Amino acid sequence: MSANASTPVAQTMTTSTGATRQSAADQARLAAKVATFSSQDRWFERVTFLFAALVLLAMVGILASLLKEAAPALSKFGLGGFLTGTTWSPSDDVYGAVIAIFGTLITSAIAMLFAVPISFGIAIFLTETCPAVLRRPLGTAIELLAGVPSIIYGIWGLFVLAPLLQQYVQPLLIKTGLPIFAGPPLGIGIFTAGIVLALMVIPFTASVMRDVFETVPAVLKESAYGIGCTTWEVMKNVVLPYTRVGVIGGIMLGLGRALGETMAVTFVIGNANRLSPSLFAPGNSIASTLANEFAEADPALHVPSLFALGLILFFITVVVLMAAKWLTARGTRKAGI
Repeated sequence: MSANASTPVAQTMTTSTGATRQSAADQARLAAKVATFSSQDRWFERVTFLFAALVLLAMVGILASLLKEAAPALSKFGLGGFLTGTTWSPSDDVYGAVIAIFGTLITSAIAMLFAVPISFGIAIFLTETCPAVLRRPLGTAIELLAGVPSIIYGIWGLFVLAPLLQQYVQPLLIKTGLPIFAGPPLGIGIFTAGIVLALMVIPFTASVMRDVFETVPAVLKESAYGIGCTTWEVMKNVVLPYTRVGVIGGIMLGLGRALGETMAVTFVIGNANRLSPSLFAPGNSIASTLANEFAEADPALHVPSLFALGLILFFITVVVLMAAKWLTARGTRKAGI
């Protein structure tokens, strides 16, 4: 009887011991998996941090190289003298940045003056009033325009747009008597460069605006239409407040493209190192000056002066980005987000 009675107890103890061993093995495997996952997470965090750090290192490296190469020109003319100098004469080895800065800012301003309202209208049409059968083809066409190389815009602007402006548009503007439209209708010049830039900026800005307008929940727009709002009222009071950040981003993306554009501007701006109050006069921009003169520049002061122009364009871009961030944060605070 005692032997028979002890048999279940022994079996129970054996089963318990086996279960304990199995549980310990499972816990060991689970601990190993947790350690592996933790190690993978740490490596993933380090790799992504490295990617982010590479961007910062690249920016710091670009800034440092620009400062180093531009140092001879800045020490020769002084930062203030270079920024306010109105003479850019490689033959005399005298360089001032005002002409290039003026051309860059004015052409970009003209471009945004035309591009922003047109892009806004395109985005509204594609998202609100465009027939369904045309929505996809028109959207694709806008995206294809964004992919056209800038040199194509430059050639088209020189051989097609400039003659049209010279023959039909500039004579009418000259008759207004405004100083900014004074002088002969040359076709090429700062005004033409601004128009070409506007045509290049519109696809980028319109595409971004269209995409952010499509993120607005349909229920918000339907509610506004349900209480009798017009399409303009829906855009003004519902869509724009909801997509303010994205719209600002699209505009700043277009402005960044306009500030740094090179080949298209080089074809039509006239490439003249002189200042004029007339938008019809030939001029220069930072990018076109770099493109035209860098290959044949003298390394003594000419090359450092070109690097100094690049440094100025770098800081202009940084200021634009800071302004975009400030506008975005300001809009977010007003919206109470």
